[in-house]
Amino acid sequence: MYVLKPGIKKDLPRQWALPDRIFFGHGACHILAGVYLEQPPLSGFHAERIVPTGNLAGNHVYVTDGVIAFDYHGYSHRNRLLEHHGRSWSTQHPGWCCEIEKVDFSLLDMAALNARKMRGPDQYLHNAIPRARRFLERIDHANAFAKVFARVE
Repeated sequence: MYVLKPGIKKDLPRQWALPDRIFFGHGACHILAGVYLEQPPLSGFHAERIVPTGNLAGNHVYVTDGVIAFDYHGYSHRNRLLEHHGRSWSTQHPGWCCEIEKVDFSLLDMAALNARKMRGPDQYLHNAIPRARRFLERIDHANAFAKVFARVE
């Protein structure tokens, strides 16, 4: 797991300068998920949110059909994504645990996001929606999904 240097998420120019995968993996995952759902490249997906218990870091938003998930890594088995995420945060914070919530709010609405301590799309250095669209356009979604689905356990 990539670990950001302290202060980068609060330094908007430095955060914006991160490569796309790191940007969407560390602070803008909800924007990527929201844009995915705005014009879904594949049907049947909804957003889920990893919410750490207590006051620990490790919040993450991804989209899933219940079996396959998509986030900044691309497509993966949902269970593997959850295991990897939990293992990574537990290494940094012993005793780390979380709850999984189905997202029932707009992932692109500033007020809804701010109420959950997340930035709205235009609260980054620049609007993050076009960046998320470009990220998603570079992926052959049907082929990537099929490769992961073929390995469903």
